[in-house]
Amino acid sequence: MNWQEVCSNPHLKNLPFKIELNEYGHIVMSPMKVLHSLLQGKIEKLLLHFTKGGEAFPECAIFTPKGTKVADVVWVSEQRLQIIKYETECSIAPEICIEVMSDSNTEKEMLEKMQLYFAQHAEEFWLCDQQGGMRFFAPNMELLHSEKFPDFPKKINI
Repeated sequence: MNWQEVCSNPHLKNLPFKIELNEYGHIVMSPMKVLHSLLQGKIEKLLLHFTKGGEAFPECAIFTPKGTKVADVVWVSEQRLQIIKYETECSIAPEICIEVMSDSNTEKEMLEKMQLYFAQHAEEFWLCDQQGGMRFFAPNMELLHSEKFPDFPKKINI
C-alpha cells in the first residue's frame, strides 16, 4: 500500500489513530490520548508565536526510505512550503520535525524517526515527552536549545 491509497481509502478516514506506513507498505496505527493532542496544540501555538515567517502545522506526512512517517508537528519555511504544499506526502521534510511521545512509543523508535527525517533534509528534530519536556537535535548532536527558535521553552506547561 502507498500513501495515496491510504489517503483515498474511505475505511481509513476519521479513525482515532495516527496512521503511518512502514517500509513494507503495511499500515501502522498508534492510538493517541488527549494529552498527546494537547501537547501538539501547545507546541504549534508556541511555534506560531515565535516565528517571523514560515508555517507550523500538525500531522505532516513525510516520505522516508522506511515508509511514510507522520510528524506530530512541523515548522516549514515559506521556500520549502512552496515545494511540498500540494504533495500527498512531503518529498523533502520540513525544516523542523517534532514528535510527541505516547505510551505506544519507545525512545528507540523516536530516534529512528529522527534519523529518517534528517535523511529527508530536516534541519532539526524535537522530541516532547509526556510531561512536556523538550529535547532538541541537529543531525549530528543533541542541542541545548533549538538553533532556529532559541527562545522556545524546554518545558511545555500543561
